[in-house]
Formats: sequence, structure tokens, C-alpha cells
Amino acid sequence: MPEGHTLHRAARDHSPMLVGQQLQVSSPQGRFAAGAAQLDGHQCTAVEAYGKHLVYRFANHQALHIHLGLFGRFRTAKLFSKLSPKLPVKEPRGAVRVRMISTTHVVDINGPNTCEVLDPPQLAALIARIGPDVLRSDAEPDLAWTRISKSRVAIGQLLMDQAVVAGIGNIYRSEILWRQKVHPKTPGNQITRALFDQLWNDAVLLLEIGVKNNAIITVDGVKKSRSKYGERVNIFGKLVCPACATNIETFDLATRRVFVCATCQPPPA
Repeated sequence: MPEGHTLHRAARDHSPMLVGQQLQVSSPQGRFAAGAAQLDGHQCTAVEAYGKHLVYRFANHQALHIHLGLFGRFRTAKLFSKLSPKLPVKEPRGAVRVRMISTTHVVDINGPNTCEVLDPPQLAALIARIGPDVLRSDAEPDLAWTRISKSRVAIGQLLMDQAVVAGIGNIYRSEILWRQKVHPKTPGNQITRALFDQLWNDAVLLLEIGVKNNAIITVDGVKKSRSKYGERVNIFGKLVCPACATNIETFDLATRRVFVCATCQPPPA
């Protein structure tokens, strides 16, 4: 499932393509035809990410809410180039749930877990359910700290709870906890405020790097890999800890596999 940096990168990339323009909105697949009709012909006023949710706001006070889930993806294409003032609109690739066309670009969204039109009260309710997003300038980390400091739930589970902290997914969870030498099973109420601040600040740092490179990079001082996903990580999916050569342990936490070095991350008492 895409982590928070992917949605913030999409918001950053899609904004200049769509914002300020009246969009042609359709559902080539047909499953979102009614929703597309509510947005078709209206001006897009903003594209924003809230954790793992992407919101396209429209001038008619409606919003398109997208959650990619496991299989969703974005595709974009230009409608002009230096060689051709106007390129033909390409046929949809695969089952495109929603297509948005401006004067300059086409944005296709395939296979999202959620694709719906929200009115202002519904959008406000959605945003209220999402915890503070480490990548948003208006985030309030104190809200996350309050939830974590009062909970006996494992910190590795709390970091994956999007109502507690938004944007951190499975890979970032393992990487941040290893970088800060915290065992994933440490209860939230054993996390000090100073340690919480370290976790929060490291999450901000790493996800900002992720937005910039459009890839998860958690190893200090390295560039994006040339592999398919471009990821550069310390312990996620690895067999040996790069810091102490201890074998990496894995177990399920919050229904996802977590990676941990018991030497660098001593288990809680």
C-alpha cells in the first residue's frame, strides 16, 4: 500500500496540471460515472493530501476523495509538447475509474480502494478521522503524543494507526523505529516526550525525502536506487542489521510484517 509520501508527491505533481482549470471528468470504466458527472465541467481549486488520502477540491464545493489501497495507481500524460502543440488524448490503460482532463494534462486513476464525491460536511468528517499528518504544515504533533502517551498499545501498532499518526506505512514504521533504537513492541505509554519528538522529527525528515525523490530512502547519504521502486532502506526486507550484523527478526504487528534488530532495539522490559 502506498505510504504518505506517495500521496503528497501526487498532490504536488497534480496541482499545476489541474488547479485553476475547468476539468473534463469521466469514468472510462463506468463504475464512477455518477460521481464523475457531479464534477465534470467544474473548476478544480486545490489538490491536497491528508495522510494516505488524496482530495481534489472543486469550485462547486464538492471534493473527489481517493484512497489508493493496495492496487490503486496514478497515470498522467501531457496534452502538448515542444514538437506538437496538441497531442491526442490516449485511450485509457486498464480499468480507469476516473479520468480528469485539463487543457494541458490527463490524470487517470486506476483501481483505487476508495473513489467518491464528498460534500463539505462529509469531507470535514473524513479529515477529522485522520490523525496529524507528518508532512502537513498544519499538523499538530501534540495530538499524536496525547494518544500515544496514554496507550498501552505497542508503538509499532500506534504508528500504523492512521487515526493516531497519518502517513507512516509499513516500511517507514520499521525504518524509523530502527533509526531511533525503539523496539516495535514498546508500549506507547513508555515512550517519553523527548523520544516521541525524535520519532516525529525523523518521520518528517524521511517522508520529505520520499516526496522529493518519489521513493522511500531511509539510508543517510544515499541516492535513489535504479531499481523499479528506487528504495534504499536499512532493515526492511533485510536479513542482517547494517549497524551490528545481528540477524533481523520479523513478526506480524498490526497485520503487517515488521522488521527489528533485537540488539539495536532492545525489547521492552
